[in-house]
Amino acid sequence: MNAFNALRHPVFCTVVPPHLLDKAAQSSDSRRADLAQSTLEHDAMLRTRRRVTTVRGIAPTLEAAPSDGPARTIYDAQHRTRLPGKKVRVEGDPLDKDATVNRAYAGLGATYELFRQGFGRRSIDDSGLPLDASVHYGEDYNNAFWDGRQMVFGDGDGDLFLDFTVSIDVIGHELTHGVTQYTANLAYLGQSGALNESMSDVFGSLIKQYALDQTAEQADWLIGAGLLGPNVTGVALRSMKAPGTAYDDDELGKDPQPATMDGYVNTNRDNGGVHINSGIPNHAFYVAATELGGKAWERAGQIWYDTLTGGQLTSNAKFTDFARLSTAAAAARYGEGCAEHRALQKAWSVVGVPLVG
Repeated sequence: MNAFNALRHPVFCTVVPPHLLDKAAQSSDSRRADLAQSTLEHDAMLRTRRRVTTVRGIAPTLEAAPSDGPARTIYDAQHRTRLPGKKVRVEGDPLDKDATVNRAYAGLGATYELFRQGFGRRSIDDSGLPLDASVHYGEDYNNAFWDGRQMVFGDGDGDLFLDFTVSIDVIGHELTHGVTQYTANLAYLGQSGALNESMSDVFGSLIKQYALDQTAEQADWLIGAGLLGPNVTGVALRSMKAPGTAYDDDELGKDPQPATMDGYVNTNRDNGGVHINSGIPNHAFYVAATELGGKAWERAGQIWYDTLTGGQLTSNAKFTDFARLSTAAAAARYGEGCAEHRALQKAWSVVGVPLVG
């Protein structure tokens, strides 16, 4: 897939969903409300810019990696919003004095390692795409995003959100949007958009598990653990094990994610609830991975990767399409009626997604 085709869906992906920031923007605390509103407005501007550059056919410059390994570059945006910023660490450099720079560098490396060692993929595009990231973006910016070309991390406001490099799964989540962009290119709307978000949560969690050498039973299955500020009642942005339980806070509201189709949310907001309904395929992956046990990236993750990259998943895929194709992928790789095949059947049954549309 060439770079222009990879950008045919104008996706701008943030880890903190709009519904959560919307709630914070209604806070009686003027600072909290202003910062949340500022982030929402800035994100909206970036989405518009992303759409315009896609329509104009502006694609990233792709350079070959110098070796069969990651090619990382970290920039310091110096609290401005002009990207990429000042170059502060490149591949092979020693530790920087800035811990945020080092966390971003390590997170890019961990993401590269899982996709390379786990699935034989050379970087985001499978052709050695250099991995760039900018840290210290904006003033108290409460988000992190993949803009189709690079990673960008805000520092958070220190109140509701902390530095967005603290959670390695958040880094993996955003970079996986790039993998999806270069493979199935799932449209960022409705169920295909929720699948897009779920792919990022699944592989973001697997990147953390791989880095920590955890089994499915040992993993916390949380996305963004450690990211919520000291004044927030919650443990993470999302839970794959128990969608809807990640937070319940006076300022941020209650986690709205459903775990099954019985709770599917029909909404026009957030591109049709892409950050909400992703809880359903997220939970299906959790069920499949824990049913199989062991290292989740070895079998359940392989099945998800096969489905994402197999060429049959269309850009407007529904949950039933992914359920059918992933179950078929399990049978193709491991055998009809095998433990992996049965685990997929159980997982989609548990969340209420039929294997036939």
